[in-house]
Amino acid sequence: MAGITTIGFDADDTLWHNERVFRLTEERFALLLADFSDKAHLSERLLAAERRNVLHYGYGVKGFTLSMIETAIEVTDRQVPADVIAEILEAGRDMLNHPVEPLPHVEETLKAVGKDHTLVLVTKGDLFDQERKVTASGLDVCFDAIEIVSEKTAGTYRTLFSRHGTGPEDALMIGNSVKSDILPALDAGAFAAHVPYDITWALEDADAPLGHARFHRLDHIGKVPQLLARLS
Repeated sequence: MAGITTIGFDADDTLWHNERVFRLTEERFALLLADFSDKAHLSERLLAAERRNVLHYGYGVKGFTLSMIETAIEVTDRQVPADVIAEILEAGRDMLNHPVEPLPHVEETLKAVGKDHTLVLVTKGDLFDQERKVTASGLDVCFDAIEIVSEKTAGTYRTLFSRHGTGPEDALMIGNSVKSDILPALDAGAFAAHVPYDITWALEDADAPLGHARFHRLDHIGKVPQLLARLS
């Protein structure tokens, strides 16, 4: 029998829309480079740049913007016009100012489960941008703690669930990314609930651990209270 004391929630594409903003910007990027590269090839080159650069720049809009600039330089053989670079930078700034739109069922779910559990927001990415989104969402008041990390590993979850609870064995992590929210949380000894989003960034692709005793999949975040009832 489980006694869940702490619940961790991912932020981007779990609590609010995020990946679709990146996809819209990528469409804008493709239009800017249409004279130099077809959309499919450009997308491949951009993903390759993101894969290389995430180790240097981390996750988020700033790293994505630098990857777009790098890709533009590559596909134009270093002939990219200055006004295109300016447009890419503007697209990045627009992303950093994009409104934050919470997903359905989020606020009521946080209020319901927060009555009897410690809630921790666990998100990775650029510190300034993640802080902005947390505040803009209006959901910050629902959490007992907000943790912005550079990467989500089993060690990350062990530390955070011990800091804000009685350890990972008594914790539940909820998120849309199997790679970042589910697998390392399970490795840490926690429960994990996958709430799929309709778009998944290629670098977050991973197979769900079907059959794992502590793994659960939910149609939407509004079913978290039902899951907690089953677990307890």
